[in-house]
Amino acid sequence: MIRVLLADDEAMIRAGVAAILSADDDIEVVAEAGDGREAVEQARRTRPDVALVDIRMPRLDGLAAAEEIRGLLPGTGVIMLTTFGEDAYIERALAGGASGFLLKSGDPRELLAGVRAVADGAAFLSPKVAQRVIAQLSGDRMSRAAVARDRITVLTARECEVLALVGAGLSNADIAERLFVVEGTVKAYVSTILARLDVRNRVQAAIIAYEAGLVT
Repeated sequence: MIRVLLADDEAMIRAGVAAILSADDDIEVVAEAGDGREAVEQARRTRPDVALVDIRMPRLDGLAAAEEIRGLLPGTGVIMLTTFGEDAYIERALAGGASGFLLKSGDPRELLAGVRAVADGAAFLSPKVAQRVIAQLSGDRMSRAAVARDRITVLTARECEVLALVGAGLSNADIAERLFVVEGTVKAYVSTILARLDVRNRVQAAIIAYEAGLVT
């Protein structure tokens, strides 16, 4: 069962999202919050697998709340849920350790897919957000590629192979199956890769993999 914390200051939005999630037998909404500070407190209390956090909330905005949740609970994946698609929000959310970014205007199936992916240790960006990220990366591709290629020189050949699969969006379970190893081995590889690349999460690692040419 995937345990989810839902944080949004609009009660109707919370009710709608909760209804979509609760319709899935494998997902349970264990707590709800109406502001960022409450979201952090509920996360501390319930220790969810995934926290769905709206960006704009009172007392503490969602981006700051997400950073606190990630600091308190490294095992909890954070997905930013918002009506806004501005690049600045995307960049700050990913830099703050978010593992996913979904637009409220997206397909409900994206919501379920995102929660499942992040709970499984992968990352998930809605298609519209992914297009924006790729567009940003393509803007200064040559210089970013050179930096990324230099950064991955600290990795072994096997670690580069795992990084490429992370960049392709595969979960730990998928990577384990692809490489014929146990999932625990993949988790160890991913932890080492994040540490050596000095990044906070799989999304940031995936961006480096893309920039370095490990994935297209």
